[in-house]
This record gives sequence, structure tokens and C-alpha cells, in this order.
Amino acid sequence: MSAVFDRSRVKALLFDLGGVVFEFDFADALAHWAPMSSLPPAALRQAFSHDEDYQRHERAELSGAQYFDTLRRKLRLDASDVQIESGWNAIFRGEISQTLDAIERARRLLPCYAFSNTNKSHHAAWRAAFPRVEPAFDKVFASSDIGLRKPEPAAFEHVCREIGMPPHALLFFDDLEENVLGARACGLQAVQVRSPEDVHAALRELGC
Repeated sequence: MSAVFDRSRVKALLFDLGGVVFEFDFADALAHWAPMSSLPPAALRQAFSHDEDYQRHERAELSGAQYFDTLRRKLRLDASDVQIESGWNAIFRGEISQTLDAIERARRLLPCYAFSNTNKSHHAAWRAAFPRVEPAFDKVFASSDIGLRKPEPAAFEHVCREIGMPPHALLFFDDLEENVLGARACGLQAVQVRSPEDVHAALRELGC
């Protein structure tokens, strides 16, 4: 996907977190849960998805206990909430230090914000695991705090209002094409991130 943008209009930067600033993999959660499930591994993988319950959890429409109960049923887990949450938070692998370095440099010239589709349990887990992340930004917008998630138009509209800038003034970075397209449809400029170099290239273009 093209990363072309009008640098003269960019007044602030907006970054996704998972897949851009830190690494994660739901395969690690499934591996943790496998001994607790009556499903064979292939069926367990097939039974887990980012379905409507998952999305409602990220909007805080379902509590952690309510969502874990849906996982218990769908994944046939013989496990307590604590055991399920332990697997749920096992997905986080590490900071992407070269991207964080670049964001910290860019922030000397432009405000930097983050917007993450995340639930309250994950939010607490990555905040504890990656203490460098949250201070790298002027503000972090979490879907579970605002009740809206990417790529919903209302989510991008909310973030723009809170930042106090028109959509075209924000350059948004996300690893998922659907979020990049959603942002562009709302008037934001956007870059799809496939590797840290995509962030570096865009920041070089901006002179950051």
C-alpha cells in the first residue's frame, strides 16, 4: 500500500501500538490454553477469533470476567478466570526498540499520540511489560477507555476531536490494512507499517 502523504499538512503523529511499537502473538495464548482445553490444537485455533465478543470486550461492553466466560465455552476450557487471563496476557513478546527510538526523536518536533484497540487486561499487561511505551506519547487512546475501536469512523473522529486537529493534520501508522483504509476514509493521512523501516521512511520524509 502506498505511503504517499502530504508532509506540509502533517501537524501530529498517531501510532497504533501492537505490531508497530511492540510485538505480540495470539499463538502464545493458545499454546498456554491448550492443556486446559478438550479441543485438539487445530480445532482450538479455529475456535478462537476476533469475533463480536472480542470486539465488545475491546470497547469495554463486556467485562473481563464476561469475556473469559465466552472463551471458556468456545474453547472448551477447564480453567479459572485467573488461568484464562494468564494465557490472555501471554501474547506480549517485546518492544520494537528502533520504532520507539524514532518516535522519541520525532516527538521533539511533532506531538505524538497512540491509538490502540485493546481491552483493560491487555492494557494493564503491556503497560507493565513495556514501561517505555506510554511515556513516549503525549496521550494514549485505548478503545476500552473511549468505547470505540478502529476502524470505526466514530473512533477516528473522537481521537481527532480530543487532539484538537482536523483529520488531514494527523499522520497515522498502523500494521493492519483495514485500519489504514478506515483512517483514510475519515480524512487522516496514513501509512501501513510492515516493518520498522516503514516508520523510519515516513519520519525521514517529514524531516524528523
